[in-house]
Amino acid sequence: MRKLIVVVLFLLCSNFLTAQEDIYPVYKGCDAASESTLASCFNEKLTHDVLEAFKMPEIVKTENYNGSVHVIFVVTKTGEFDVLYVRSAYKALENEAKRVFTQLPKAKPATYNGRPIEMRFGFPIAIPLGSQEIPQTIQKQETKENVVVSPPTHPSIDKTPKKDIQLAFVDSNFPEHQSELNIPFTHSTYDELNFYYDQQENTHTGFKPFLYSEASKYVDLDAKKLALFKDKSSKSGKKLWNEHFFKVQKDDYWFTINPVFDLQIGKDNSDDVSYTYNNTRAIQIQGGLGKDFGFSASIYESQGRFSDYINDFARVNRPSGASSFGLVPGRGKAKDFKEDSFDYPVAEAYLTYTPSKFFNFQFGHGKNFVGDGYRSMMLSDVATSYPHLKISTNFWKIKYTNVWMWLEDVRPAVNSNGLSARKFVALHHLSWNVTKKFNVSLFEAAITKKDDNNGFDINYFNPIIFYRAVEFSRGSGGGNAIIGLGTKYKLSDNFSTYTQFVLDELTVGKFFDGSGYWGNKFALQLGAKYYNAFNVENLYLQGEFNLARPYTYSHETPELNYGHYNQPLGHLWGSNFWEFVAIARYKKDRWFGNAKINIGSKGFDANGLNYGGNIYLTNDDRIADTGIELLQGNNTNIFIADLQGGYVINPSTNLQLFGGLTFRDFNPAQPTTDFNKETTTWFTLGLKTDIFNWYFDF
Repeated sequence: MRKLIVVVLFLLCSNFLTAQEDIYPVYKGCDAASESTLASCFNEKLTHDVLEAFKMPEIVKTENYNGSVHVIFVVTKTGEFDVLYVRSAYKALENEAKRVFTQLPKAKPATYNGRPIEMRFGFPIAIPLGSQEIPQTIQKQETKENVVVSPPTHPSIDKTPKKDIQLAFVDSNFPEHQSELNIPFTHSTYDELNFYYDQQENTHTGFKPFLYSEASKYVDLDAKKLALFKDKSSKSGKKLWNEHFFKVQKDDYWFTINPVFDLQIGKDNSDDVSYTYNNTRAIQIQGGLGKDFGFSASIYESQGRFSDYINDFARVNRPSGASSFGLVPGRGKAKDFKEDSFDYPVAEAYLTYTPSKFFNFQFGHGKNFVGDGYRSMMLSDVATSYPHLKISTNFWKIKYTNVWMWLEDVRPAVNSNGLSARKFVALHHLSWNVTKKFNVSLFEAAITKKDDNNGFDINYFNPIIFYRAVEFSRGSGGGNAIIGLGTKYKLSDNFSTYTQFVLDELTVGKFFDGSGYWGNKFALQLGAKYYNAFNVENLYLQGEFNLARPYTYSHETPELNYGHYNQPLGHLWGSNFWEFVAIARYKKDRWFGNAKINIGSKGFDANGLNYGGNIYLTNDDRIADTGIELLQGNNTNIFIADLQGGYVINPSTNLQLFGGLTFRDFNPAQPTTDFNKETTTWFTLGLKTDIFNWYFDF
């Protein structure tokens, strides 16, 4: 028996030692190549034949396209070339690549331990063809098969499901595109992404940010950025114009390091500010360990002085603490810098894990956004970042998202022993694709606060419970719950509408009786989006109406309002307002232009009375129980126009050179010394890495 075991072990070890390497396919003209030169011969001969047979489609010639065609193919056990996946910005290029590969001569198949095997490869074809290098490094792929929906192409979008593969980490300009990381949420980026999502069935756009791995099913993220690449041969030129600053990529891990900038200089028409500026330097580190785990960390160091009305807001909403000088909107607590400026550090980071196709788990410090509009009445990215745990679940036609948030009320009045008041929000959002064109979403959030006897109530950690019932059972002092309904309807591939309705409190018997009962607190949103408007490619138009009744988002216990760090979690204007937003965007290659107009009215508090516009005041101090009207109080008309144009310097990091002009007219019906009519004209010029939204339209 021992002799038999020794013989078996010897044979196993012999096989292991002599058969560790697979042998490349033998392509035409490579019969005499040695085993060590077979791979380079395969690359050279195959590249030559593909380029020689490739015929450039007329539409690509006409538009002078610079980009690539990415082909994933397999050399089968019998030596045929079988195309598994093709992606490009043009359908015609995809079809031509398929034609070329189907006409290639048979090869002698790859072998492993002397047996024929399939071997898969990734082959990028550079367009125009003259830019292709020979020999081409054709990447061998380690894969496992899956079926997904192919990304849409331009100009004719292909909606047919294709056989795709999940790649191991291969050398790529954009390793994040294969990852479980979030796509940085900016409205300009997501307006474009939403267009591609809307071309497909069973997509969910109501909770942001999206995952790269999710978006890559619907849009060729690589091709869109590669199409903007400049022809640079020097390493410094590539880093400046095209690539990540630093990138390490191996078979099972990757990470990138990028500097982040927001350097602005400007001038407004006020006498209090000689000039405006922002000086943000930051570093962003992102990476992935395996296919399912990712991480991202960004550290910002900033100093700034803004237009006069923003500086006033920052000082009025100063957080508690001896070192606090103000609150920079959306960024957080600031200390003084050179007497009239703000120094505000920011740190954001998160971990993401996708154990299966059904679940994604994230824990970190950042922001989220609910809805399809420019504003959100449910959850916006207006306030500063916060710690949160998020679970996203996808199955059938449903996407279900749970978020648990740790928030702070930083008003000096609720400060205790040098610490700001801690509060918690648990929310869930269910998105259901009822039909191919119609989506319905349900939203619910519960706000609780920390006191001497409790922390985050364990009842709200149940991911599927109805929070309103829990809040009711605990009593009005135990929490505050709001619910919401959202819809989205795609009239065509280029036009869609969306709505939100948020209910904070309702007394059914007094809703339609005309009494103007204070407790009927709600907010609504109506909007529409038009892509490639009037057949102009890359022209995007959006119109949106928002409204919130007085006292919406507030509570009898001020700490239980729907806010964080002295700003709302819903609409930037709080409550007791209506607003119309019109947006136009256009891009051509690396150039872009944006225009936005906000028109609205808001009722501000006056004469020391709470008219329902400030969500941080207790609604027990309301002016009356009935007769509550929209815009009551000091009715103020607000008009804001923003124009911005610029040039994308590096598409990998979204580094932009830009110029902007803002006009703001703030006109209260009852001007006072501290609340006066203001007309602001503000010009800015700068260089920024555009990876988050920053709202100054209030």
